[in-house]
This record gives sequence, C-alpha cells and structure tokens, in this order.
Amino acid sequence: MRLPIQELMKRYWNSLFVAAFQICKNREDAEDVVQDTFLQYHTSKKEYESEEHIRAWLLRVAINKAKNVNLTFWRRNKQPLEDYIETLPFETKEDSNLFEAVLALPEKYRVVIHLFYYEDYSVQEIAEVLKLSESNVKIRLSRGRKMLKEALKEEWEDDE
Repeated sequence: MRLPIQELMKRYWNSLFVAAFQICKNREDAEDVVQDTFLQYHTSKKEYESEEHIRAWLLRVAINKAKNVNLTFWRRNKQPLEDYIETLPFETKEDSNLFEAVLALPEKYRVVIHLFYYEDYSVQEIAEVLKLSESNVKIRLSRGRKMLKEALKEEWEDDE
C-alpha cells in the first residue's frame, strides 16, 4: 500500500514536526527533518501494510533523522558567541570591545569593516569579493566607521 505524499503531508506534518522538534530543539532543523522524511518516503519503493504502518514508519524515520542532526559535528561543537569571543586573544580590553562593536553592526557594514581592518583587503579587493562598486564599499566603510564611533563614544565617555 502506498498513499500520495500530499495526503500524508497534510495528515502527518504537524505530528512529525513536533516529534523532531522535541529532539532537535530547533525549528529549522525540525522542518528539515520532516522534509527529509517525506522525501525519503517519496523516493522509497517500499510497500506498506496499512496507513498505520506508514504513519509508524514516518515517525520512526523522523525520530532517527532528528537524532542524527544532533550528532553532527556542527551541533556537537557549537558554542555561544560570547564564549567564543572570550577565547580570542585580544591584547587589551579596548580591542575586545571594538570587536564586539563590529559584531553588533548591521551585516553589510560589518562585512566590509571586517575585510578591510581584520583581513587587510583593499577597497578594490572587497568590491570584487562582494560584487559591489568601489564607491559602494567606501560608503559602507564610512557608514560603518561612523556607527562604530557612535557606539564606542558612549563607552569612552563612561570610562572618563
């Protein structure tokens, strides 16, 4: 017995998601697990005895896939950003604060600031890597510097 995948998705998506979420504790990973489970059903040629057998099979596959997600290198070795920052070798507290301020910038400014100051890329090289014009890179650097100055100005005023 095989049922259409659209029908199974309507009936069992939520229950598979909840089961996967209980194990992964992450919405995106649980959604990926459910999608992979239905994909495996779709590509398999297996015949099932009944709808209950299909449901049990789907649930077992989802649970196994969720457990596998938790065993990946990435999940086992991730750590909070704050803990990672503490392991970086900053010479002074100001260097550490500057790095944290850079991380707090919006992504489009953070990336060009990082490439320019930490990776020593030129404006031209950054433009090539990010597929931007050189003038756009210069604008982002200028705005990023201004945002950093504002963020760090408050901290420097507190120190005085």
